Amino acid sequence: MYEGIKCLVIIPTYNEIENIGDIISAVLSQGSHFHILIVDDNSPDGTASLVLERKADLPDRIHLLQRSGKLGLGTAYIAGFQFGLNHQYDYLFEMDADFSHDPKDLNRLLDGCLQKNADFAIGSRYVKGGGISNWPKDRLFLSYGASIYVRIVTGMPIKDPTAGFICYHNKVLRGLDLSKIKFSGYAFQIEMKYAAYLKGYKWIEVPIIFSDRIKGTSKMSTNIVSEAIKGVLGLRLKAFKGYYQ
Repeated sequence: MYEGIKCLVIIPTYNEIENIGDIISAVLSQGSHFHILIVDDNSPDGTASLVLERKADLPDRIHLLQRSGKLGLGTAYIAGFQFGLNHQYDYLFEMDADFSHDPKDLNRLLDGCLQKNADFAIGSRYVKGGGISNWPKDRLFLSYGASIYVRIVTGMPIKDPTAGFICYHNKVLRGLDLSKIKFSGYAFQIEMKYAAYLKGYKWIEVPIIFSDRIKGTSKMSTNIVSEAIKGVLGLRLKAFKGYYQ
């Protein structure tokens, strides 16, 4: 079914030694059409060293970009997109390292693009069949409230605009001016979808269950959430001025 299709799963990391070996195995077990790129921000816990050990066994399917320090989620994904485009991958995925995103859903996102003729597929918590497991009520309220806020301010009808589990066809990433994507964290996820939406790319939301991490430390912070809330108004103003066209 997936013969001839090349997929790259991009996973940014910082101190993910407890998860990285297992997530690499889980991703690659979803099919030979999946390769993985770890973008590591100089993790002091040895994350990159473990990736290099695994890469020695599967050099064609496991890739590593090592950066000098914590440079932000958004720039990690942009670097990953550029790597994937330069290496002629057909579909490029965003995914967390901590199993919040189930690797078994990778092919469901890919199928969303292939079977529904979508340009990008979003692993969505807020469509029928989707949901969140093991989150406190205050965090759930904040996330769901943010999604409503984004839809109201931008007019973009995507139900889970802050989602971080995405499958992009390479034509979307080639068609966007990635140098104009400036935010990180939640705001990066919103800005990417908004830019693609304004360009007229077709999307589909695929229901997923998002599970809170079991191992390691969350990278979520109030600064990231604040950036998203404040940044959305800026995105709307940029769009009004034709910034993303």
